[in-house]
Amino acid sequence: MAEEQPIKVEPEAPSSEPPPEAKAKPAEELPKDVTEEKSVIPHPPPEDKPDESKALAVVDKEPEPAVEKRSSEGSINRDAVLARVATEKRLSLIRAWEESEKSKAENRAHKNISSVGAWENSKKASVEAQLKKIEENLEKKKAEYVEKMKNKIALIHKEAEERKAMIEAKRGEELLKAEESAAKYRATGTAPKKLLGCF
Repeated sequence: MAEEQPIKVEPEAPSSEPPPEAKAKPAEELPKDVTEEKSVIPHPPPEDKPDESKALAVVDKEPEPAVEKRSSEGSINRDAVLARVATEKRLSLIRAWEESEKSKAENRAHKNISSVGAWENSKKASVEAQLKKIEENLEKKKAEYVEKMKNKIALIHKEAEERKAMIEAKRGEELLKAEESAAKYRATGTAPKKLLGCF
């Protein structure tokens, strides 16, 4: 029994209709070996890319359910894609809203921080003005107290000079009195009694 070669089919774009050669020979007319060979030949994995010029294609007889499956898959895929697009649109709107809210919050916080800074600066300026006024008052009072103290010092010095002058005058009187007494004792030739009493 001679082995029969499988049918060679040129690779074409995938279509929902089977190639014309598959329609020409129904499955019953094919020899038994070919049908067995169909079931034995494995499909190459999608990762392997065989040389397309020598590729063998195994043709199955039931392409109509595949077409229905593709059309239903297409609508399911389309629905999934539309759902994904709607989800992405919703997410982008949420992201935009979030960014807007964040920027509003940032602007509001910046405005509040600026107003607090302005309030702080005005309060500091007010307190510094009060401090300056108090310092001026203190300087004025200090100048007044310094003037009073200088006046007191001048009065004390004046009084001290008066006392010194009185003491000097009294000393001068006593010296003069002592000289007069000494001259009197010399003239009379007597000795002073107080001096003898000290000895």
